[in-house]
Amino acid sequence: MPSSVRGGVRVYVGSVTSGTHSTYDVVVVGGGHNALVSAAYLARAGLSVVVLERLGHTGGAAVSIEPFAGQPARLSRYSYLVSLMPEQLMADLALDVRLTSRTTASYTPWTRDGRSGGLLVERPEGEATRASFRDLTGSDEEYAAWQAFYAEVGQLAEVVAPTLMQPLPLERDVRALVDEQIWADVVTDPLGRAITSRFADDTVRGIVATDALIGTFASMDDPSLIQNRCFLYHLVGNGTGEWRVPVGGMGAVTDALARAAVEAGAEIITDAGVSAITPGADGAEVTFHDGARDRSVTGRRVLSGVAPWVLRILLGEGEDAASKPAGSQLKINFLLDRLPRLRSGADPAVAFAGTLHLDEDYSRLEQAYAAAAGGSVPDPLPGEVYCHSLSDPSILGDRAGSAHTLTYFGLHTPAALFDSDPAARDVAVQRALASLDAVLAEPIEGCLARDADGNPCLEAKVPQDVEKDLAMPGGHIFHGDLEWPWAPNRSRLDTPAQQWGVQTGHDSVLLCGSGARRGGAVSGLGGHNAAQAVLAEL
Repeated sequence: MPSSVRGGVRVYVGSVTSGTHSTYDVVVVGGGHNALVSAAYLARAGLSVVVLERLGHTGGAAVSIEPFAGQPARLSRYSYLVSLMPEQLMADLALDVRLTSRTTASYTPWTRDGRSGGLLVERPEGEATRASFRDLTGSDEEYAAWQAFYAEVGQLAEVVAPTLMQPLPLERDVRALVDEQIWADVVTDPLGRAITSRFADDTVRGIVATDALIGTFASMDDPSLIQNRCFLYHLVGNGTGEWRVPVGGMGAVTDALARAAVEAGAEIITDAGVSAITPGADGAEVTFHDGARDRSVTGRRVLSGVAPWVLRILLGEGEDAASKPAGSQLKINFLLDRLPRLRSGADPAVAFAGTLHLDEDYSRLEQAYAAAAGGSVPDPLPGEVYCHSLSDPSILGDRAGSAHTLTYFGLHTPAALFDSDPAARDVAVQRALASLDAVLAEPIEGCLARDADGNPCLEAKVPQDVEKDLAMPGGHIFHGDLEWPWAPNRSRLDTPAQQWGVQTGHDSVLLCGSGARRGGAVSGLGGHNAAQAVLAEL
């Protein structure tokens, strides 16, 4: 399979003139991880498959890059951890990928009454976790509430996880297998009710709430329950919800998927910007530009790995500004010469090995939401930091042992903030750095590595950057609001596409990306489920 490395990104290249056809069983639009999953499953089943990717490389949001000139570190630029991808999917495709566990689940610095400390949650939880809760709250009651809540969430995950690679169950069938209280807490009522009724401490409440807010702009009391759905997706993966580290970075995952697809017989054409999808009686025609001229291919089925909002444009339905998704995140990638010391005195190798929470007390999360909803960058800005290189030093190249990466993910930074105020980007970055500096014993700036031109190794991405780089409308990392991973009780499930949650308004065009029901995050579920629907139809 032809491949090369451009700017640190491995590129898989097909050819539009050699070994290609004008008609395929399946045409896959987009070359992100879900599209590659579909291509691999379908090619392994003996179907002719072509993948058309707009960019010069595959991988979409799950790529590893070398963003800093003269520095060999390969950072996961956008997506950076794996939770939802089923182990069965990885086994089906024989993916040569290793996921490693983080030794720390989370660490939350706190200061109260002039005293600094940190709430440590180990993986697996042990006596140090219990002692840490006691040091923060003064008793064991909050930790007991924590254990009880997550045990119940775990039972819900154990019910839901096995259904994710099966046809959609009905809501009532899932509900019948789940404890009534945890169903109400996570599915029926706004999640804020459960958090404030089950937990007393503001910091503990905030740690629980953050899983509901990754890439999702909402109050914890939002009646739409988008925060509840985000929470469930972040805790249901493989029945455990554990977020694991891909050794080699996220690019190792999508490189393995591209390799699996091509080795099974799929063709991958990069630099192929799709401009139109035209459904017909027996399939659909896809028009794309190969860098020199417009070309077209026809598929009995076309799978869309792009966001549903973009798909409607490709189908000729025009842009609908009112329904355009809007992302909500600030991503900052750092390369450090060394990890900074913390005010709490905690070992940085422990604190940064998991999710380090910054200004994410429950009350501060709600205040930040109100500020952002009112058009202002929150101050303080809630966010979280993680050091990939502590779990996987291989991404540092010859700087292993003399450098570290940090990934910062900011909450309540909706796209609208940056549309209305050109200065908001710099303000958000400075407030993110200030939030980090507030828990450090030394400024983060003094730890930053420098690139070949002497510039600090810091790269920031707001939703507008994600849209520009990846064509995700509004920079929404889930392609739109997440849906429950089951079908409403009165759903029509007459066709395979409906049964797998990948249908569109056209029989020959199916969703295979994050916009499918049970899409979102780096899971491969949209790709798997679209492939199963195709195999049931053809």
